[in-house]
Amino acid sequence: MRKQRFIKQTEIPASPEAVFAWHEQTGAVEKLTPPWEKVEMIKRGESLRVGARVVFKVFTGPLWRKWVAEHTEYDPPRLFADIQRQGPFAYWYHRHRFELTAQGTTMMIDDIEYALPLGRLGELFGGGFTRAKLERMFNYRHQVVLRNFQK
Repeated sequence: MRKQRFIKQTEIPASPEAVFAWHEQTGAVEKLTPPWEKVEMIKRGESLRVGARVVFKVFTGPLWRKWVAEHTEYDPPRLFADIQRQGPFAYWYHRHRFELTAQGTTMMIDDIEYALPLGRLGELFGGGFTRAKLERMFNYRHQVVLRNFQK
């Protein structure tokens, strides 16, 4: 399995504590879901703590698939992480990092390691599409968080 890496970072004009707390609020994941994505929440995680699970139904290609994400790291206000236990990727590990900048703001970083199903064939036919989809999705997500902290 050949893993890919996707990183998106944005400076947010707030402390890491405030940005982390925003992600912990009930309904944050729904706010971060782009309106064009076909996603249905089946089970909301009770927290971002290790062991908590979120279950979605996602539309991938012509099919609806279940996506189960389990939180594996929790270190407020620095990071939380989740791994795909079931879903459309062969592998998915997502670290959400919040780093204090010299200006007292937060560098919010989404760091994702993933692999597509079907190995090289999956990369050949879906690699560019997946990368573009991640770019668009995380641009949206970062704008949602940024708008919540702009004055």
